[in-house]
Amino acid sequence: MIVLSREEVEELLDVDALIDALAPAMADLSAGRAEVPERTVASVPDRDALLLDMPGYAPSPDALITKLVSVFPGNAGSAIPVRQAVIVAFDPVTGEPAALLDGTYITAARTAACAALSARLLARPDASTAAVLGTGVQARAHAIAVPRVRRIRELRIAGRDHAKAVRLAEELADAVDADVRAVATYEEAITGADIVSAATYAAEPVVRRAWVAPGTHVTSVGYNPSGREIDDATIADAALFVESRAAALAAVPPNRDLAEPLARGIITPAHVRAELGEVAGGTRPGRLGAEEITLYKSVGVVVQDLVATALVLAAARERGAGRLLEL
Repeated sequence: MIVLSREEVEELLDVDALIDALAPAMADLSAGRAEVPERTVASVPDRDALLLDMPGYAPSPDALITKLVSVFPGNAGSAIPVRQAVIVAFDPVTGEPAALLDGTYITAARTAACAALSARLLARPDASTAAVLGTGVQARAHAIAVPRVRRIRELRIAGRDHAKAVRLAEELADAVDADVRAVATYEEAITGADIVSAATYAAEPVVRRAWVAPGTHVTSVGYNPSGREIDDATIADAALFVESRAAALAAVPPNRDLAEPLARGIITPAHVRAELGEVAGGTRPGRLGAEEITLYKSVGVVVQDLVATALVLAAARERGAGRLLEL
């Protein structure tokens, strides 16, 4: 089997190709052509942490994998990522283990790439100002991915720690073709932004309806078992889009951004306008007007990992990257 380190995965994964490849894969998911069982979860209660197992198969790109991902919110603010993962790929014809690779970078890249796909499908065509909420791995990935689908001229970074926001903005200055700057508050970042990308572990909502202008596209990927990223009013007023209705509305573990409004009757399951794959496949509508607020709420699906893994392995075989290991 091929073994690939995080550095090798990062070198091999083309973000533009990933955004493009996610559209047909999400359409396959929505059409029922992909095999995506419910994830299983082992909790670590005294640390408010999780270990998830995410197996899946998709006919396009004919990939069979399982991903093990740990979510330890206590790592926030440290050098250790909150989400860490490994992926095992199997030969879809023989079932043989084919590859073992770092999944931490893939998790960040595929999550941000699908958020960028949502912006391609749902943001206004003239969107030019983006806000990224958060300063970690996911925030950085979003700041790189979203400007690939819209001509972003101004990119604002905000986080709990302003010094970290400043450092991330400085780091991104050469990586993003936009005016990148750190701002002092989430409100300052969101006000007047055309696209808002929330990637935090917030205990209290960092996206509030009073700050969100008509026509904004919001993406939310954060997870905190005891917190939320999006307030009720934004959830209620926005046209809601998800990767999978089943995954979003009955997520294990539940995502409180949707679970709490559902439990209190603020929204019903019918509030979901469409899955991204339905919009990409043309079977359901996306944005209905320039003034509409659109919200993509992500809980993560293994189809995204399948696509990223297939791209990495194809590039590794073409370039002779990685180490060969016999079990």
